[in-house]
Amino acid sequence: MSAVPAPAHAAAVTPEHMAAAGLRAFARIAEAWGLSVDEQLCLLGQPPRSTYFAWRKHPERAALPRDTLERLSELLGIWKSLQILLPEPAAADAWVRKPNAAPGLGGRSALARMLAGNVSDLHFVRRYLDGVRGGGWS
Repeated sequence: MSAVPAPAHAAAVTPEHMAAAGLRAFARIAEAWGLSVDEQLCLLGQPPRSTYFAWRKHPERAALPRDTLERLSELLGIWKSLQILLPEPAAADAWVRKPNAAPGLGGRSALARMLAGNVSDLHFVRRYLDGVRGGGWS
């Protein structure tokens, strides 16, 4: 039995390419959400400022830790869910800062929960939004 060759474009997708794409997307999300540098650092797991600015300047050279990659994945999922749930971009971007009475948020904003610093807080917000998208809280 012979192996099936990978598509030509699949060979070009490396972890470095995915990290660079994630960092570029995060920069756009951070701008849309009006995040301060300190908030961005917190959401990414508190990398040193010099490291963060090196990532921003040359995302294609960034060797991201697994924790940061997981955080980027959660943040991109949150952004995507908001775009689906709130098709008006300004409303989707503003949602993260609005007080929310949902279980687990207790009147705080989703951003406040995400800024608690744990990747589990990002995961919570993503799960909440995925549950809303699916018709119920999971």
